Amino acid sequence: MSDPKRELAQELFERAYAMQMLGELDLAAGMYKRSIELHPTAEAYTFLGWTYRFQGKLKDAIEECKKAILVDPTFGNPYNDIGAYLIELGQYDQAIPWLEQALTSERYDTYHYPWFNLGRAYMAKDEYKRARECFEKALEIEPGYEQARQGLRGLRLLVQ
Repeated sequence: MSDPKRELAQELFERAYAMQMLGELDLAAGMYKRSIELHPTAEAYTFLGWTYRFQGKLKDAIEECKKAILVDPTFGNPYNDIGAYLIELGQYDQAIPWLEQALTSERYDTYHYPWFNLGRAYMAKDEYKRARECFEKALEIEPGYEQARQGLRGLRLLVQ
């Protein structure tokens, strides 16, 4: 049996994503919020957080990702996103446990992202060997991942 509220929430989520990709961040945020009001999902909270990140609201982005985890602790995206946002805030030690949690999440399709972000955190902490291992692991999972390749090049420049 169909659930009209759930269907409308999904439709709003999809429209919000489209608006976000067009750079209409305020519109996207409003649609994500309305979607959450109708039927909260980990995806909607995570993508609302992502929208906030693009608006420079990193602390708000982290809070939305924490709400996503409460809805579905098996969803890996918000763990990775929190780690990435903490890196942007210069909080490398705090980022690492979130990224490690992303790596053990059951429902996650892009494990190369937390490996890459762990590499970024370790590179910022001058732990170059660990950073290199993380970037290499990201490339092992996703050989075409250019950011991980750039991370390795950056490390080579640092340790010459």
